[in-house]
Amino acid sequence: MKSIDLSSYRRIVFFTGAGMSAESGVSTYRGKGGFWSQYDFEEYACQEAFERDPEKVLRFHELRRKAVLDCHPHDGHRVIAAMPEARVITQNIDGMHQRAGSRDVVELHGSLWRLRCEQCGAQKEDLKNDYETLRCDCGNWLRPSIIWFGDMLDEVVLQQASEMIASCDLFISIGTSGTVWPAAGFPAIARNAGAYCIEINPEPSGAIRYDLVIREPAGVALPKLFQAD
Repeated sequence: MKSIDLSSYRRIVFFTGAGMSAESGVSTYRGKGGFWSQYDFEEYACQEAFERDPEKVLRFHELRRKAVLDCHPHDGHRVIAAMPEARVITQNIDGMHQRAGSRDVVELHGSLWRLRCEQCGAQKEDLKNDYETLRCDCGNWLRPSIIWFGDMLDEVVLQQASEMIASCDLFISIGTSGTVWPAAGFPAIARNAGAYCIEINPEPSGAIRYDLVIREPAGVALPKLFQAD
């Protein structure tokens, strides 16, 4: 595999999906043996469930946070974090990119580590093992700030991601099926913008034709792809 000459690119975007985190041991969602094959999302991961029993939903997500903290960023995360010019768009909610050191991360589906109040609009970062509090200062229940089943993506976040991709000259898609919209349209945006497009995924995706396809895990492929000469 020939390494990428970073001096040839000015605007690099990594687009990561569940496969990126699966290498760290984080359960996928839709895949075989995925998270929601074990739990009923209607009990734990939709607005209706939260309205029925907010504490039950919050305690469940607290357990999810603890499970994620038992996992750690891999070499692929660290390669990306070591590239300060790179920007990351992720479908993952586990914060693994940030734990590796990435700072410019757009989270399409929100974050396990953020809570919001639907009454007053306050947002709270909570990075501890256990929730610091389940209620806002205004007294309302805090809701996990993630995209649940039945939720729409945040249009502002989606627009931000689309604009980043439309202006990039190197686009690397990692560990995503490329079939879930609207994110499935991101590779086409990059190609139409003239970006060099790379896919890193052990499994074939349903996305566009890429300039380079690497059928290896990101933790293996990225250190080779971006190794110093």
